[in-house]
This record gives sequence, structure tokens and C-alpha cells, in this order.
Amino acid sequence: MEGVQGGFTSRFVTSSDGLKLHARLYGQPVSGRLPVLCLPGLSRNAGDFDVVARALAAERQVVALDYRGRGLSDRDPNWQNYALPVELNDLLAVTTVLGLERAVFLGTSRGGLLTMLTTAARPTLIAGAILNDIGPVIDGAGLARIKSYLGRLPGPANWDEAVTLLKTISQSRFPALTDEDWRRQAGSIWMEREGRLEAAFDPALAKTLEAVNFDQPLPTLWPQFDGLGAVPVMVIRGANSDILSEGTVAAMAARRPDLDILTVPGQGHAPLLNDAPSITRIQAFVRRCDAA
Repeated sequence: MEGVQGGFTSRFVTSSDGLKLHARLYGQPVSGRLPVLCLPGLSRNAGDFDVVARALAAERQVVALDYRGRGLSDRDPNWQNYALPVELNDLLAVTTVLGLERAVFLGTSRGGLLTMLTTAARPTLIAGAILNDIGPVIDGAGLARIKSYLGRLPGPANWDEAVTLLKTISQSRFPALTDEDWRRQAGSIWMEREGRLEAAFDPALAKTLEAVNFDQPLPTLWPQFDGLGAVPVMVIRGANSDILSEGTVAAMAARRPDLDILTVPGQGHAPLLNDAPSITRIQAFVRRCDAA
């Protein structure tokens, strides 16, 4: 099932347990050019990648996924299925239906975790990996910040109020954003239904963080990061990130001397990937994956 939108095609795939999963398809498959698979953050959706996806689609196909309960994908009646193993199975189902045999993964935050987990589930699927503000070690302070507001934001009355609310939460970590950036972000975080703005994710998603004990160190994913050893890897860090520390990036580089590192000034967790320098670096990295 699919429908054409401005600049992309909406495709719906049925998960193994019957939920309808949505993906945006930009561009067309091109011989000799790897497709790019875009995986968003915890509560985010395919709309976050719209700018970078359109730029990449000039040369190749780009697929941006809505996880279950996010964007246009069905909400799960059991919130406990908003879990990485389930979402990994969904990801594999979508790539199988779409015929993606090998792709460059562009994973923001949770999407980067799924990228690393794919190295164990289907390593041949990954031709290269871009980890956007995520690594094998997660800073608990940043996750606690996300927990403090996830699913608790009031419903804005209009788009101007949505932008104001978003700035209140995030402007200190994103001083470089323009008004256009903020409005685009709001358009991805909320969606309009029957004349009202509502969160573009299932509020029950917040329950997944309730059991996290921030007094204990969070589990690390070094074996999964090392699983990317056979493919090119790029890490992008927001200069103001409270999820991915400079120390973790240095430790990643110590294990991978060829690690491609980009720091985005004036942005926190996670960089929006819609500025020209970031897009240029991503394009260059994906082309290197083609050659590899």
C-alpha cells in the first residue's frame, strides 16, 4: 500500500504481529549507488530526515522509517512492544519487503542503537553506518532529561504555540537554529488531526523510560559497535549533546582509527542534519560507502 506525497512516496508494510508500519521513500534505486536507510530517535519519525533525504535522493534511493507508535505507523495496544528487539524485527521486515539487501544506515539516537544491533541480526544488510549523536555509551543525564518531558508536553493550540513550547524546552542546547528550523522541527513533533495538534507518537511510549534506573550505569554496546568493524562508520555529535560525550567519541575513535567524526556547532541532542556542512559531509561519506 502506498501514496505519493510531495517529494516522497508513502509505503506501508505489515509487521509480523499485524501492525501497519509506514516508511517514506525518496528517489529511485540507482545501479552502483547504495540506498540509505534513515532511522529516527526514540519518539521521532521519518519527517526528521526530510531535508537530508531530499539531498541524498538526487543520487540514490532513501528510505525513512516510522517505528510502531510513531508518525503514520500504527500504535501498539501493548506499550511493552515499544522495545528495541521488536523494533529491530520491524526494521528487518520493512527492508525485506522493500527489497533492501544492503544499505547505508543513518541512525539518530535510538536509530543508531538499532543500527548497532543489526550487526548481530543481519550484518550483511549494513554497508556503512552513520551514528547521529549516539554511541556505545549513553549519558544518563540526557536520557533523564528526555524522560522528564516525554509524553508530558501540553497540546499546543496552534503552530506558533508549538514553536514557542519547543524553544522553551530546547533553545539553550540549540542556539544555532533559525525560525525556519524551529518550525520544521515542530512540524515533525506534532501532527494535525481534525483541526487539533497532537504528538506524532503514542504517549504510552513514555512508560518505556519509567523503569530505567538512572542511579546505575546504563548498559553499554561496545560489542555491537565493534560489529561495525567491516564497514565505514561516521559519528556525528552535537557540540552541546548530553547523550554522547566527547569522551565516548574519543573511545570510539581509539577502537576505530578510521572513524569519520563530525561535530555540529550550536546544536545538542540530536543534530537536525539540515545544515549544508552536515549534508555535504554525509553525502561524501555515503559516496565512500559506494566505492567500498
